[in-house]
Amino acid sequence: MTATKQFVIRAAARNNAEWCAAVCRSHGLAGEFGSQAWAVPSRPPLYYPDAVTLAPGTDAALVDRIDTAAPGASVKDSFADLDLTGAGFKVLFEAQWIHRPAGAPHTSPDLAWEVVSSPDTLRAWALAWDDGGGNADLFRPELLDDPATSVLAGHSADGRVTAGAVASRNDHVVGISNVFAVDGGGPDRAWPVVLDAVHRLFPALPVVGYEHGADLDIAVRHGFEAVGPLRVWLHGPWG
Repeated sequence: MTATKQFVIRAAARNNAEWCAAVCRSHGLAGEFGSQAWAVPSRPPLYYPDAVTLAPGTDAALVDRIDTAAPGASVKDSFADLDLTGAGFKVLFEAQWIHRPAGAPHTSPDLAWEVVSSPDTLRAWALAWDDGGGNADLFRPELLDDPATSVLAGHSADGRVTAGAVASRNDHVVGISNVFAVDGGGPDRAWPVVLDAVHRLFPALPVVGYEHGADLDIAVRHGFEAVGPLRVWLHGPWG
């Protein structure tokens, strides 16, 4: 791996950990950044890890910083170099960090967009993102107070939220997560909206995130490059 790609992965991992920390804070949970990893000692919200590694070669003892008393703890292994099997974990999935240089989208968006600024709009965004799954409460109004977080909403002609994502900014990159679109099109329809918004809001910053499977192929079509692997480990027990 080149030094440039390793720098990008470090930046993406740090940015992702900062977003996970923001979500935890919005739920009243305080995580802690160390030199090798971010971790939260109490079980985080659904879909969010208990720890994120920030550097290659992280000590597997980081699991001592999280709650493994009950099944369900997870670790985002940002450099895909941990072996947590001895601590009762299995690989849940593998993915690729992605990177896109600063710049306008390749395809013009077909939706108007806004940065969500009110609890009511955030609720509409969360319901569209959730698509009936029953987990819209994951995104709480406290997120709107985080200066590093921009919830991006694409609107149809009749004003409904039909696409969106979360942009998490720091001094080096903008991290994109929770990309969605309804009414057909999926991420292929959402990415032009998201990239147009990010380009206008943060024109000098490259864009990072992670994807896998078909969603990775779609991101590559929209100008991203896969720069390196990550794994998410899940704690048992396993039969």
